[in-house]
Amino acid sequence: MLTKDKVIKTIDRLPDNFTVDQLVEELVVLNKIEEGLKDIEDGRVFTTDQVKQELKAWLK
Repeated sequence: MLTKDKVIKTIDRLPDNFTVDQLVEELVVLNKIEEGLKDIEDGRVFTTDQVKQELKAWLK
């Protein structure tokens, strides 16, 4: 979950003039990173070997 502090830090890293699209893109990336970190914390991860096996199945 995003926090106000993280959103403010993201806004502070943007240039003085930015578009709404740029802001939304930054917030989406921030949110996806947060989701990934939560997945790691909750053990929802794959090993390299598991990913390689999945790729073999998809690429057939």
